[in-house]
Amino acid sequence: MSELASEPTSQGAPTLSARLARFADTTRHKPLPAEVAASVRDRVLDVLGLCVAARRLDTSAAAVAYVREQGGAGQAHMIGDAERVPAPLAALANGVLAHSLDYDDTHLPSVLHPSASVVPAALAAAEAGGADGERLLAAIAAGLEVCVRIGMAGYDRDTNNSVYFEHGQHATSLCGAIGGAVAAAMLLDLDEAGIGHAIGVSASMASGVIEANRTGGTVKRLHCGWAAHSAVSAAQLVRHGFTGPPTVLEGRFGFFEAFLRGAYDPRAITDRLGEDWAVPGIFFKPYPANHFTHTIVDAGRSLREQGVDPDEIVSLTIGVPGPVVRTVGEPIERKRRPTTTYEAQFSGPYAAAVGLLGGQGLGAGLADYDAALLTDPSRLRLMACAEVVADAECTRIFPNQFPAVVRSSTRDGREWMAKALVNRGGPGNPLTPEELATKFRDNVVDALGVGAARAVEEGVARLGRDLRPDELLDLIRIQVPGKEVQ
Repeated sequence: MSELASEPTSQGAPTLSARLARFADTTRHKPLPAEVAASVRDRVLDVLGLCVAARRLDTSAAAVAYVREQGGAGQAHMIGDAERVPAPLAALANGVLAHSLDYDDTHLPSVLHPSASVVPAALAAAEAGGADGERLLAAIAAGLEVCVRIGMAGYDRDTNNSVYFEHGQHATSLCGAIGGAVAAAMLLDLDEAGIGHAIGVSASMASGVIEANRTGGTVKRLHCGWAAHSAVSAAQLVRHGFTGPPTVLEGRFGFFEAFLRGAYDPRAITDRLGEDWAVPGIFFKPYPANHFTHTIVDAGRSLREQGVDPDEIVSLTIGVPGPVVRTVGEPIERKRRPTTTYEAQFSGPYAAAVGLLGGQGLGAGLADYDAALLTDPSRLRLMACAEVVADAECTRIFPNQFPAVVRSSTRDGREWMAKALVNRGGPGNPLTPEELATKFRDNVVDALGVGAARAVEEGVARLGRDLRPDELLDLIRIQVPGKEVQ
């Protein structure tokens, strides 16, 4: 980490926001690398599926109701609806939907969820600006890259931790507002200077306090929606004449001073920008739960495959990285008896039970976190005999992966162990195209029907070829009311 003593403009060098604006402007004027374009299409499909699936939540209903009561010009779709709403409000609703199931993608080691802010912002801006699919893909790619790089600027390699999180900030929404603003500015036809101003304006709108992860509340589900709303609003305000400070990121009173107290790594933003893309390496989530719990599910499943009978287990020791214990294992009494779906998504003992008892979809699906299962006697018994501890091997690997080592004892005195040291969905263990499609279908078929789900898959594949973003969103109409979950 470093603290810059002087602003780059004092030496005549481009500011960080100017470097990012130049990168974004260049990106839209040349073809994307094939692997980047393919990755962006996959992320669009993933986000669309998440938004449809999340319509069943009470917080989603609240966000949609809030948007509808605001009124305004019809510019963009809330995903699943026929009518259009103002673009910033569409971005708000869709960002809430994309993040609410804890099923959205993750960049490591920054622990950002980039697509849940950037894709909703880009879709809304593309509709409002009449952009085609090729421009949408380029804007999402650039926005994701900017989001991740600003996140990595606040990653402390000495402690393997995000400085944003240590300060109580939700890096996802802070960085997502800026990444989304870059994407929105590109799609609203702002020039290179305009993109820089959108960065400058969005930085004043970036927000998100992460205390809900510790003590509850549903506000975290709002964070990506507010970031996407800020992103589109910033780009629109710049189009009408607002400007931002050129040193908004590194300046004495800039973004990094405000959120990181001046401790950041500028090289994470500038090194090989436009050459070394982070986008294809962002992890897809195979399971609808906090990412720290995924390898616990996998280790539980491995124990079952080894022949462990869940009914015979008398103790479970869940080993995770030291910094993860507080999220998935404390307070242990609450983690052993989650009372809501949201609490189950952050419970190490519940994740182990899902793996041991056999999950849906790719190994754990939305059905496995249904509120009705929280009182299932088999799950309650397994969770009651579980503890969550720091494991030295897992701690050494973290945060480049979120590993887990699960040990169990059975009534016959036998000891069992399973390790899951690499997360599914990332470069070391990627999901196949078929698995990504399975996740999408699992998320949408009940609401859209088989035919419409297939049409959306085919539509996403045509983005950048012969299908426009507004035509894609016209394909998504929720036919069956979702079941509300708490």
